[in-house]
Amino acid sequence: MAPDSLKIDVVNTFEDIPHANKRISAFCSEHSVPAKLLNRFSLSLDEVLTNIITHSIGDKGDRKIAVRIDIGDGALRATVSDDGKPFDPLSQAAPDIHAPIEERKIGGLGIHLLRKLADTVEYRRAGNCNELSFAIRFTS
Repeated sequence: MAPDSLKIDVVNTFEDIPHANKRISAFCSEHSVPAKLLNRFSLSLDEVLTNIITHSIGDKGDRKIAVRIDIGDGALRATVSDDGKPFDPLSQAAPDIHAPIEERKIGGLGIHLLRKLADTVEYRRAGNCNELSFAIRFTS
């Protein structure tokens, strides 16, 4: 049986996200993760990585975003860390998705989507790194 965790480094470019997704898909296939769960998980991870690249480290040279994927206790988990500026996305107010489009503020939909897709989402600042973790249970 394959190891129950995968560690990868993602370069802070949008072009590197599909490469990470391919490795994660292969890992999940080895562990018989259902396609529906993998789709929710991949979409969640895409949102997290996109937010980090856009808001935390941007294009400040080649920087690595550490991603760890774990399977266990009935869930698929991701822990994503970066050394960008401190930012707790969970402290942001939820967007008003019921307001007319022309009145909505820009931003916040990615975190809103993550909160809806994942069963748990946590943020912490560890030393000089942002660390965001989320999990999706196999029974979701």
